[in-house]
Amino acid sequence: MDYRKLGQEITELVGKKDNIARLTHCATRLRFELHDISKAETEKLKALPGVITVVNNGGQYQVVVGNEVQQVYRVITQQMGSATRSADSKSDSGKNNGPKQKQSWISRFISVISTTFTPVIPAIIGAGMIKAILAVLVLTGLVTTESQNYYILNTIADAAFYFMPILLAYGASIKFETSPIMAMTVAGVLLHPGWSALMTEGKDVFFIGVPVRLTDYAGSVLPIIIVVWLMSYIERFADRVSPSMIKFFTKPMIVLLITAPLALVAIGPFGTYLNDLVAMGAEAINAKASWLIPLLMGTLQPFLIVTGTAWAMTPIATSQLTKNGYEMINGPGMLASNIAQGGATLAVALKTKNKKLKQLAASSGFTAVLGITEPSLYGVTLKLKKPLIAAMIGGGVAGIYAGLTGLVRYAFVSPGLAALPAFIGSNPMNIVHAIVTCLIAFVVTFALTWIIGFEDPVDDEEEGNTNVNDDKTLSGQPVQDNTPDTKSAATTNANVLNQNEIHSLMIASPMQGELVHLDRVPDDVFSLGLLGKGAAIIPAKGELYAPIAGEVTAFMDSKHAVKLNGYNGEEILIHIGVDTVNLKGRHFDSSIKVGDQVQQGDLLISFDIDAIKAEGYEVITPIIIANSDRFPDIKLEKQRSVEVGATIMHLS
Repeated sequence: MDYRKLGQEITELVGKKDNIARLTHCATRLRFELHDISKAETEKLKALPGVITVVNNGGQYQVVVGNEVQQVYRVITQQMGSATRSADSKSDSGKNNGPKQKQSWISRFISVISTTFTPVIPAIIGAGMIKAILAVLVLTGLVTTESQNYYILNTIADAAFYFMPILLAYGASIKFETSPIMAMTVAGVLLHPGWSALMTEGKDVFFIGVPVRLTDYAGSVLPIIIVVWLMSYIERFADRVSPSMIKFFTKPMIVLLITAPLALVAIGPFGTYLNDLVAMGAEAINAKASWLIPLLMGTLQPFLIVTGTAWAMTPIATSQLTKNGYEMINGPGMLASNIAQGGATLAVALKTKNKKLKQLAASSGFTAVLGITEPSLYGVTLKLKKPLIAAMIGGGVAGIYAGLTGLVRYAFVSPGLAALPAFIGSNPMNIVHAIVTCLIAFVVTFALTWIIGFEDPVDDEEEGNTNVNDDKTLSGQPVQDNTPDTKSAATTNANVLNQNEIHSLMIASPMQGELVHLDRVPDDVFSLGLLGKGAAIIPAKGELYAPIAGEVTAFMDSKHAVKLNGYNGEEILIHIGVDTVNLKGRHFDSSIKVGDQVQQGDLLISFDIDAIKAEGYEVITPIIIANSDRFPDIKLEKQRSVEVGATIMHLS
């Protein structure tokens, strides 16, 4: 995938970089906060190759791109010049440029939580997985809880949770547009050993005559978020009142001198009280009806993801993990829901007759049972509807079992088969209940999906079209060639050319090698036809020739991909290898440039196959008809060895 191009297109369609107030990302999606939501072109974004879907909820404009989110994120942040746009997104007056979308207090709260937690997720997931590994090591007897190895690994895993206020201070500073370093410093005050020493002594503490409540802030969530929110106003005040000549000294002094005492005396205890109140409420519900929360989470988790409200329970779950060593708010219900999503999607993969849907459902279903459900949810179940209903029912049934058996999660990981060790803990039956929960969710959902069915999308060939990936239609039968003379047609405007005048266009092989179907390409963007129909060649020689006569309309700086617009309206994208953009032009050589006119058979690019493979990259080369929708009938020759110039496709 060309991440640079995708990132540039996404930036343009969200209203360009000046419309981006803030950008973060999670495992599969880009999370934008936009100055003016009306500038975003949602339908065009949804149709963009490489974008799974777009969700506008929870105070964020979310573009779901799948596992390549980090690469796309880097491209966009490079264009923005900053990962947060916190400095240059404000005018001199301190007000954001452009109108901002009005949000309810619930949306604002969820936006704060999601923006604050997103940068922290890698740390707590990494720590959670170490906890899970430790649980397995203890269970198998490879380490004991008294050993130094256990102590050191457990310390590493605990660090992210103990210093949670410092980690959250960074995310909160991004959200509230204040100094990350100052915010983290204030968080450090809350965790300072001197404060711990005062708590150990147990004596009454006063600051300028005001009693101070001694509170343990290790692992706390809400106090630091509230503190950083207040600090954002104090920092603006300090900026206004500090003389410009000495602002470098006075501004941070004022911020610390006001914010830190307020945090210790008032805001911190208040935030802790709120945090404890919500946690007590959740635990009270769990004590009276242990099945209720897992039932709701197991049933409604897809809805929470779509609406962006899945973050709402994260502070409570994190707080429980820190204080109790386990949590029952998110983990059990999410485990049931994630496995149910996988069960529904894999049932679709087995039941559907649509080849593209079968490929998508198989890969995303496998990912879902491992714990990442967005590709499954947005790519399959949400579109087909009935499988989503089945997944919600199956997740709810499994959630009831999880609640009744007291299932808990001992580490912060995305629940799924890959994270089952996170359910190993002091209760030896907990992992058994987790496995049974998975079985119930999968079996119930799979059976329901199979029984109630779904509206199976019609495959191309069933509509009278030819699918280039269908062996039954790849007959390679001769087709009359009525291609107009390229020289006389060069002056024809391809955009207004009547397709009925073109009975067949023949596409020549651009290289020597083995002609194969697109599904052989180890990149879903190509293999699933997201960029268009076509074929692929495993090259035997490192030379790429023009398959048609036309104009070079795109050529990557990395020299690994080129797009040609033919004189008869065909648009052909050729991409040498998979992820070879990362080579940044190494092992490629070419003198062509955008705007060049080429004839069929002209040498376009030379490349070193062995050197590319030596760096760990595939050289299989997709040849894509970028405007496949213009050609209702595309026939691919049979798989075979081909020479340069041999016909590989017919476009009708």
